[in-house]
Amino acid sequence: MKKVKDFLWKQAMSVEEIVDSFGSLGYQAIELGEAAKVVLKMKRSGAKIFLTFTSNMVTSGLRGFFAQLCELKIPDILVTTSGSIEEDIMKSVGEDFEIINFNADDTALHERGENRVGNLMIHTESYMKFEDKIGKFLSEIYQKKKSHGDDPNGPRICASELLNEIGLMLEDKNSVLYQAAKNNIPIYCPGIADSAFGFQLYMFQQKHPDFIVDTIKDMERVTVDLSFDEKKGLISLGGSISKHYAIFSAMLSGGFDYAVYMTTSHASSGSLSGATTNEAKSWGKIKDDGEAATVNGDVCITFPLMMCNVLDKMKKEDLL
Repeated sequence: MKKVKDFLWKQAMSVEEIVDSFGSLGYQAIELGEAAKVVLKMKRSGAKIFLTFTSNMVTSGLRGFFAQLCELKIPDILVTTSGSIEEDIMKSVGEDFEIINFNADDTALHERGENRVGNLMIHTESYMKFEDKIGKFLSEIYQKKKSHGDDPNGPRICASELLNEIGLMLEDKNSVLYQAAKNNIPIYCPGIADSAFGFQLYMFQQKHPDFIVDTIKDMERVTVDLSFDEKKGLISLGGSISKHYAIFSAMLSGGFDYAVYMTTSHASSGSLSGATTNEAKSWGKIKDDGEAATVNGDVCITFPLMMCNVLDKMKKEDLL
């Protein structure tokens, strides 16, 4: 039987060494150490990997890390929420998000045109600049589709194709959209209407009613892209529609072989965000013999620790 071992500091410890020691430390440290092992197995097996995350993670400094992982070709498919798209674009055009605190005077913030996300803050002016930029992007994509399209009813574009087109227009190596487009990684955003970005799509369609963003076409694409024969892996950060879209898609082709959930939610609520990998097996979303781990904690802490451990090992094994 495996025994608990004391954690001891030594000078210049690497992240790889620290996370490796978690496996015998206790509690969520053990789960985090197990999650790193599962992700490494995904890469060793050549599994097709989904990375799913919610918009608050792009608000944070994880946004550049997601982009870097795309550049390193760690995920094969991204699934996220619409807020991620607008905030990635905001940062790509030079807008800065600021650090405040969880106990700020929210009424005063509102009066100053400042919007709080936890202990981070976005200026309302950033949304105004985003609106100007996205309007130009949509006009260019519309004209391109209209001139090359053969649909007599007008240009129809699936959401993943739209995001790929926008990514190609950005010139920011720390942009998720840019790196995904550059490395041929599709981004699925099933809830694309639920944000300032979705509202801008609505406004654009008022001027161009023949411009259709087709989210159902993406469901066809993501399910056809998966097969029963290939290995499939999931790294799910948070929950929401991004998590469910991935696990439902994989369920149609036999379920995931590997899965890591990282969340602050708990199973006691019955919500998808808190649902464990064990619960997913009851639906066939993860295979009965699938290898999985669930880590409870702030993803801004747990995810970089886990992934840096995995990347260090991949580098040593020539998998990068």
